[in-house]
Amino acid sequence: MNNDDNNKTQQPVQSPFLQTYFHGTKADLKIGDLIEVGQNSNYGQQKSAKYIYLTATLDAAIWGAELALGDDRERIYLVEPTGTLEDDPNLTDKKFPGNPTKSYRSAFPFKVVGEVTLWQGHAPEQVKAMKDGLEKLKEQGIEAIE
Repeated sequence: MNNDDNNKTQQPVQSPFLQTYFHGTKADLKIGDLIEVGQNSNYGQQKSAKYIYLTATLDAAIWGAELALGDDRERIYLVEPTGTLEDDPNLTDKKFPGNPTKSYRSAFPFKVVGEVTLWQGHAPEQVKAMKDGLEKLKEQGIEAIE
């Protein structure tokens, strides 16, 4: 095997078994854009975000889009993390044992690699109940996002 053949085998290869990650938002992004920390959060007091969030489940991404502040169109993006991920402490162990929603956060950017355009949101009464619950937490001084 020559050196060129060896280099080809060491390059990443697309695989149907790679993890797919989603990011739900109301931001209008394009393929190649980076989602980065430091932007105002879509949630809570809209403070400068220390972390950005993604999920490996479409349902959790749909919730992210539905609960994001603003009146813009809800969107689900396919994203690739550019650095390490950690379990989202807002959802794991505090609310659910383990990480059943497969929700993660990172201080490193996510690269937008696609958009899911066909998805169905939750029933309006479910979204209202979730927003009402978040509002009650806010009144108690508990923010949804760390």
